[in-house]
Amino acid sequence: MPRCWSLLLIAACCMPGSTDEPDAKFARWQKEIAAIGQRDAEQKPPQGTTVFVGSSSIRLWDLKKSFPDQTLVNHGFGGSTIADSLHFIEPLVLKLKPKIIVFYAGDNDIANGLSPQQVHEDFQAFVKGVREKLPESKLVYIPIKPSPSRWKLYEKQREANRLIQQTMAKDSGRLVYLDIVTPMLGGDGQPRPELFQKDMLHLNEAGYTLWTKLLLPELK
Repeated sequence: MPRCWSLLLIAACCMPGSTDEPDAKFARWQKEIAAIGQRDAEQKPPQGTTVFVGSSSIRLWDLKKSFPDQTLVNHGFGGSTIADSLHFIEPLVLKLKPKIIVFYAGDNDIANGLSPQQVHEDFQAFVKGVREKLPESKLVYIPIKPSPSRWKLYEKQREANRLIQQTMAKDSGRLVYLDIVTPMLGGDGQPRPELFQKDMLHLNEAGYTLWTKLLLPELK
């Protein structure tokens, strides 16, 4: 194929609307991200606050009930991965210049077939995205929770958590790994079912009460 035609083919693949467009896989979230933006426009959260971001474990968290004395912003969107939060890092995180970022993601990543190493790499990319614009902000990562419905994935989850914890230990002043895994396991080493909704995946009130107790010292 002549070089000029090769270049034209590459250019066509990169044009908006192409099936090979890198952003195409994030299009499913546009409506939800827009709704978050609209909510912010109405509620006008202050700059420099604490932002919660990540998947459904964040989205379903009633922050006003758990932390009644604090001004917190919930930017969770259910079903999302670390890569999704990174792609939308500007409207979800950076625009509010938060002093503290509470991040839960990785659960869906492993469930979708990503390896622990890929989850770790995506997490490192998210940290880099935060550090480039918010070098002094504190990032609290809630590791992938053990749940009955995804127990067969636990070893992969644990490896991803281990890799992420190693990365965070290198900057323990601004990166906090919040161990919610240990207290969520019972004496038999299995996930405690009393912490979950009927689907045995999402947290119930008791589960969020536990997470709140563990997280509260990091928000003061």
